[in-house]
Amino acid sequence: MVNPAIEGLLDRADSKFRLVTLSATRARQINAYFGQLGEGLGSSIPPQVTSTARKPLSIAFEEISADKIEAIEPPDEPEPTDEELAAIEAMELAELGEQGEAGDEAPDEGA
Repeated sequence: MVNPAIEGLLDRADSKFRLVTLSATRARQINAYFGQLGEGLGSSIPPQVTSTARKPLSIAFEEISADKIEAIEPPDEPEPTDEELAAIEAMELAELGEQGEAGDEAPDEGA
């Protein structure tokens, strides 16, 4: 039904979730490329395989099957230090204090 077969794509992507995110991201890039062709901007990467498919997702699947596209792990974000956590907490407390002061300055209409 789907060419290339989903089972073969799963072997290349390690999990179905990674396959979905990888193929959807690449399909958006292909769609952006086709959308800007007449404008001559050339900032998007063209399809990496010759395909008769017209849908960006089908082209993305073919690229993954041909090992032209592969998933990479994003770098791990470092854990915040105690100083950074204290600074964030201080900023949040200051914002709450400013909101409370703004509510105290409301005019007295009952007099």
